[in-house]
Amino acid sequence: MKQVVIIGGGVTGLSAAYYLQKAIRTNGLDAEITVVEAEERLGGKIHTVRDGDFVMEAGADSIVTRKTNVAPLLEELGMTEEVVYNATGKSYIYADGRLKPIPEEAVFGIPLSLESLAKSELVSAEGKVEALKDFYTPNETFTKTDSVGRFLEAFLGTELVEKQIGPVLSGVYSGKLSDLTIASTLPYLLDYKNQYGSIMKGLAENRQKFKGNGDKKFLSFRDGVSALIDELERQLPDVHIWKGTRAVGLEKAGERYRLAFSNRPALEADYVVLSTPHTAAQSLLTEADLEEEFGQLRNSSLISVYLAFDIADEELPLDGTGFIVAEDGDLRCNACTWTSRKWTHTSANRRLLVRLFYKSTKEGYDELQRMSEEELLEVGLRDIERSMGIAGRPVTHNVTKWHNQMPNYHIKHHELVQTLEEKVAHRYPNVRLAGCSYYGVGIPDCIANGEATAGWIAERLAAERG
Repeated sequence: MKQVVIIGGGVTGLSAAYYLQKAIRTNGLDAEITVVEAEERLGGKIHTVRDGDFVMEAGADSIVTRKTNVAPLLEELGMTEEVVYNATGKSYIYADGRLKPIPEEAVFGIPLSLESLAKSELVSAEGKVEALKDFYTPNETFTKTDSVGRFLEAFLGTELVEKQIGPVLSGVYSGKLSDLTIASTLPYLLDYKNQYGSIMKGLAENRQKFKGNGDKKFLSFRDGVSALIDELERQLPDVHIWKGTRAVGLEKAGERYRLAFSNRPALEADYVVLSTPHTAAQSLLTEADLEEEFGQLRNSSLISVYLAFDIADEELPLDGTGFIVAEDGDLRCNACTWTSRKWTHTSANRRLLVRLFYKSTKEGYDELQRMSEEELLEVGLRDIERSMGIAGRPVTHNVTKWHNQMPNYHIKHHELVQTLEEKVAHRYPNVRLAGCSYYGVGIPDCIANGEATAGWIAERLAAERG
């Protein structure tokens, strides 16, 4: 019997196990799967925390609905009745000491019409005029390997990008736009520019892709995002799951691989999936010529601060679901989600729950990283009072530090990953890299990568069987 070992019990690893178990059953393949997770819980950066009437997501808080691969999985898992969607409301950017609305007719802050551009409170008249060059300036040089920041500024102007688009995209991709490629962020924007002659016109013509679900752009579950992890675990009866076990060594053993663990006997495997942060994979794949590529992959850091108040949600000063902070804003946070407004299941009695994000991309993060939980709580309270005028002590809170664990797809990312794939395939046949360090940071991307990885293994198992 062939042995498949998946290192890492996050959503990528569990998805790979689920789809591979399905392929083994369907095709009668002779293989056994083991999932190895260093922590005592599964889920990785998906971690729901419940405290009284409040539901708080220490990691990812939702799944984007426009990615079509999630719905079939949820149906297979029997989870469709548990799905909840985000509530509607405006989003804001905190700039010049106040909250200014992001135009509703916009995608990632990019206007879908001249009217949307004209009504923006975030951009000056001069900035709006500069953005019009998008309609008459052709693309003659940009390819998908170029910086998305330079691309957007070339056609939409510096001010619109810096004041309206940049804060939104930087919040999504956790990096400076000048360091991110078009391919790793919004590759279709280049296609729209080339096809329609205008980024704004292209988005408008394809608005159904982005607005097709109406205001239901994100989904979660009544019991939080960890419900997905819990259900995947329940539906893996044929899979051995080792929690609290760290992989500490990987070496070739003929045509197989010998894996060493922190607290279990060694195991030999025919196939190994490394669905871990790239730093963990790097520690296991010790061939010297992989160091250069691994060493150039980048992570950023994030601190999440939840504050729950004994205040009615209706006391929020504006109709909306949260705000992003402009680069020159006088708040220390990067963004704030009005969680009890956006996700009604998170506050049973409709009391105010907010979540603040502090990212390493902002100046002063190093000081925040050294702060205690109590000190970070005070920073969060000051940001809430300054931005929303809400004072008072929280009835509960949650502070989570994700240090150096948020993948940052810089300008060379795709090239590095491609080279790594080739080198790993040559030095370590039947070892596969997987997960958000390489192939997409959202939950749908991780699920898709897990499914593709399972398919890759299943094909080889079937070929070996003959």
